[in-house]
Amino acid sequence: MSREVSVDAAETPLGILRRFLGLERDVLVLSLAMVAFSVGFQATSRFLPEYLVALGASGVVVGLYRTLGNVIAAVYPYPGGAISDRLGSRYALTLFGLVSTAGFTVWLVAPQIGTVTIFGVPVAPWVWIFVGLLLAQAWKSFGLGATFAVVKQATAPSELAAGFASTETFRRSAFFLGPVLAAVLLGAGSGFTSGFQSVLALATVSGGIGTLVQHVLYDASDDTVGEAFAGLEQIRRDLRELPAPLRPLLVADTLVRFANGMVYAFFVLVVTRVYEVGFAASVAVAGQTYSVAVSPAAFFGYLLGVEMLVALFTMVPAARLAERVGLKPVVACGFAVYALFPAVLIGVPELVGVSQWVFVGLFAVSGLRFAGLPSHKALIVGPAEAGAGGRVTGSYYLLRNALVIPSAALGGVLWEFVSPQVAFGLASVVGVCGVGYFIVFGEEFEPYR
Repeated sequence: MSREVSVDAAETPLGILRRFLGLERDVLVLSLAMVAFSVGFQATSRFLPEYLVALGASGVVVGLYRTLGNVIAAVYPYPGGAISDRLGSRYALTLFGLVSTAGFTVWLVAPQIGTVTIFGVPVAPWVWIFVGLLLAQAWKSFGLGATFAVVKQATAPSELAAGFASTETFRRSAFFLGPVLAAVLLGAGSGFTSGFQSVLALATVSGGIGTLVQHVLYDASDDTVGEAFAGLEQIRRDLRELPAPLRPLLVADTLVRFANGMVYAFFVLVVTRVYEVGFAASVAVAGQTYSVAVSPAAFFGYLLGVEMLVALFTMVPAARLAERVGLKPVVACGFAVYALFPAVLIGVPELVGVSQWVFVGLFAVSGLRFAGLPSHKALIVGPAEAGAGGRVTGSYYLLRNALVIPSAALGGVLWEFVSPQVAFGLASVVGVCGVGYFIVFGEEFEPYR
């Protein structure tokens, strides 16, 4: 349900900006919470494969870690959406925020726990990263349906993409801040593990702030409450009753995400271990020349910052463009960048030479894949009925992410026992198949026709 904005408020500079970005009150509060949690999650999650290796894990373990993430992404959204529809978004998101903050804490103390013996079996420190993941991803995955439902109930159907662009712009600003802050802290540390401890402490504090912000500021008066959860039969019914326009989108999205899932956890290792590329430059200040050197791990954080800067500058214009040309073309372009990036990342440095500026350019291009996300989310939740946005979103992600579960394990095996080039090349082949399917069979959301 779209809320009215008074004429006086709407004509102020801030009101005009809020109207352009689609920022209704609850969407704005949700966006602020997204910033806090995303700073924590993005400052940590993209570096966790390196953290695992530093704690003694192999490439196969890294793949299994990402596989567990896929399982969580598949299993959590549906019950999270059902809880949100039943209890209301405010209390659901507060609960999920507390659980996520606990997960960041487990990651923080993992090296201090060290190797312990449980029932006579030694448990390595990297195992606690898996335990923390079960908790840390709660707000992101359990809360997925709640966040979709909030945007849907606060935004007119013809402006769904703009509404999602506003939340995504806020969230992706944290995707920029998180890795860059991580890079700074990693550079200040005496080594990767000690520097990453500071990053994890930042994530814990950020999660606590996000939980407090959303609980205090969110206005729950317009929350819609759906039917009580009816068990497995309801899950089967919701899956059967997914709106028809979602089915071709689901097939294409699954292929693209399977491709991305094969190699996503290994992006950091391409920079830090395959090409071992850092950043070096000389800076002249007041007649003095200073040398700047950044380690590969810290450089990866800055590369993610470049990627997110491009995303931030393209998401809102892409969402407004979708209002003119439709959601489908914008989503297809985003899918195409997702699909091609793995082959480009692993192959281009070998073709043109390993250079810090080559990687800066590659990650800048990668940022374009996020331009289609607001339109993609609008295609998912748009056809849902009022009071069912959480369950529709949860059902969609339950099915998609369940099918994507094996992707990281497959990528890990290829990485460890064949080659990174084969893993990344095959990923792009799978992704391109998904793009082609969507172009042929994907459907447009009616208000955007």
